[in-house]
Amino acid sequence: MSMSANKPFDFFIQWHLTEKCNLWCKHCYQGERSIDEMSLPEAKKVIAEVSAMLSDWSEAYDVAFSPSFNITGGEPFLRRDLFDILGEIKRNNFEIFLLTNGTLVDQTRTRMLADLDVKGVQVSIEGAEAVHDSIRGEGSFAASAAGIERLVDAGIPVTLNVTLSNLNAGQMKKVVAFGSHIGAQRVGFSRLVPYGRGRSLLSQTLKPEQVKDLYESLWSLEIKSLELVTGDPLASQMKQKSNGDAGSTAVSGCAAGVSGLTILPNGNVTPCRRLPLSLGNVRRHSLRRIWATSPILEALRDRSRYKGKCGTCRRWAHCRGCRAIAYAFSRSRGADDFLADDPQCFLNT
Repeated sequence: MSMSANKPFDFFIQWHLTEKCNLWCKHCYQGERSIDEMSLPEAKKVIAEVSAMLSDWSEAYDVAFSPSFNITGGEPFLRRDLFDILGEIKRNNFEIFLLTNGTLVDQTRTRMLADLDVKGVQVSIEGAEAVHDSIRGEGSFAASAAGIERLVDAGIPVTLNVTLSNLNAGQMKKVVAFGSHIGAQRVGFSRLVPYGRGRSLLSQTLKPEQVKDLYESLWSLEIKSLELVTGDPLASQMKQKSNGDAGSTAVSGCAAGVSGLTILPNGNVTPCRRLPLSLGNVRRHSLRRIWATSPILEALRDRSRYKGKCGTCRRWAHCRGCRAIAYAFSRSRGADDFLADDPQCFLNT
């Protein structure tokens, strides 16, 4: 493993501190809500372990890291010691990003986030008010919009995030217009994963040609005050091609097993929150051992193990399809295969 020191390797921990939430969204990947949350002392041990792990990797492999914690839930503001945990992360020199539904962002919490120099807050917006409320609950759009305004006024970068399905596919221009109007810096997009409560929306997932048309229309938009971004490997490949420059957009494909890990409230570790495969538990297992020895992570990194189009695709190293969507669809068909091909792929291999 070798990388130039002036091109830091992004490595993130997405940490779900709680599964408690004040909303009940139709498409949520969570199912039953567990209350078996790690304590504050346990959380501090995890932060220290991640810090030591990346420091050792940097020294051993001469790699510069750009480490971050993506903190979320459930709804992270329902964790009473949230700011104690964020403060500990800050003291260990990690960048902090917060993912929230935005409804609980008041003036006090906004000031505390600003004081911690939080690098960005992602707020979920699903469409215009009526569509958003139909997915996330009555009154949730207005509450989220008020939270976004407070964050923007405090100078905290805001990304709006949309979960794409047939429920809101026709709403994207309205979301972009709303983002531009309210002062968000980015609008991000991800596809619905039919897992958890979202399993009931399998019939509402987009067909490959719909995904292609939707992303083509999005990338063709020119909005000077707003950046359109995505963690979707399929969309990233389209954006890279349209830009004509691999360096003009961060393209690394599905992050599962490659550039990060997810920690759940009870300490379970998964490759991705939407990919419910247990790799171990931080209460009992070393994170670096999980990263180095997990058979699941090993399989995710091995092209020869992938099935269908993903296994033969020339874009595999920079895409790999969305493993969470591939797994959710395979389970719906009784296959239970996280290495299946991405059923919404429209790319020519």
